[in-house]
Amino acid sequence: MSEKKYASDVKTYVIRIGRMTDAQKKNYTALSPVWCVPYEHALLDYEKLFGNKNPVVIEIGFGMGAATAIIASQNPDVNYIGIEVHKPGVGKLLGEIAAQNLTNIRIIEHDALEVLSHMIANNSVAAFHVFFPDPWPKKRHHKRRLVQRPRTELFASKLALGGYFYMATDWEAYAESALAELCATQNLSNKYDGFASAQAWRPRTKFEERGINEDRVIRELYFVKK
Repeated sequence: MSEKKYASDVKTYVIRIGRMTDAQKKNYTALSPVWCVPYEHALLDYEKLFGNKNPVVIEIGFGMGAATAIIASQNPDVNYIGIEVHKPGVGKLLGEIAAQNLTNIRIIEHDALEVLSHMIANNSVAAFHVFFPDPWPKKRHHKRRLVQRPRTELFASKLALGGYFYMATDWEAYAESALAELCATQNLSNKYDGFASAQAWRPRTKFEERGINEDRVIRELYFVKK
């Protein structure tokens, strides 16, 4: 199956207009040349990028990057690539990288599916993290949901043997749909019987807090590459 199939005109995100604070602008200007990786049609050399052979975890849509920075700081022996198109979020995470002196995070500011298709080698990723992706609740927008086939097949192809795909969402319909799509994805196996148990390693996000305050149930999915 050609990977060109995954990169289409149907976007799984929308670039929301958000004003960058002065601090975020300063961080973006000063730090993006250091920690941001330009998008290009060339496979990343992880060892060259990070200066080590540690496993690589990719987070898709890190928002403002709070959870990303916490996880990276707690796991210095793991490398993290965050993919995000929201510029204020990129600026915010860059500030956290500098403030906490985190050397194990890199950022790619581009469409995640195109990044995976053209920059990430097959069988090379230790894990994918997807925290509270846009649920695209309207039926006519369901085609934009990130976690559905054939996109889940792309994730599976990039995972190393034994690597995992993890997703958390507060949108029940999306959780049910994603569970079915991941179960139907070749080479992925559910670690749990249905939805996953709450993962203690994942920090609570603002999106999660909002969902809890609105009485929505948090669903987690954890699939491993066979």
